[in-house]
Amino acid sequence: MTDRIDVEGIEVYARHGVLPSEQEKAQVFRIDFSVFTDLSAAGASDDLDDTLDYSELAVEVREVVGSESHKLIETVAARVADVLMAHERVDACRVTIHKPSAPIEVAFDDVSVTIERAREPAG
Repeated sequence: MTDRIDVEGIEVYARHGVLPSEQEKAQVFRIDFSVFTDLSAAGASDDLDDTLDYSELAVEVREVVGSESHKLIETVAARVADVLMAHERVDACRVTIHKPSAPIEVAFDDVSVTIERAREPAG
């Protein structure tokens, strides 16, 4: 079984969207992510060096979402997954990008995209 670290509700103002107005004016995006990794060493040692620093991961996620501009939140989710998977200890990740102010002409609470990525088995 793989252990998991979850971070939910990171808020970033960014310019992602298909419409020109979305590229010009920032809107809020919320990001949730999970990283799957073996936490047994950290559980035994109580040492930050034996785990993933979720604060560091959250800052990296905030930076990539806020510093880039993409048309699709699918692309934003893929970029966040790339950042998370760049950490050697991450076996897999799940990323959800929420776009609560999406330009939809019906009443809605939220729009989100969730992707999952995993390392290829060694072999």
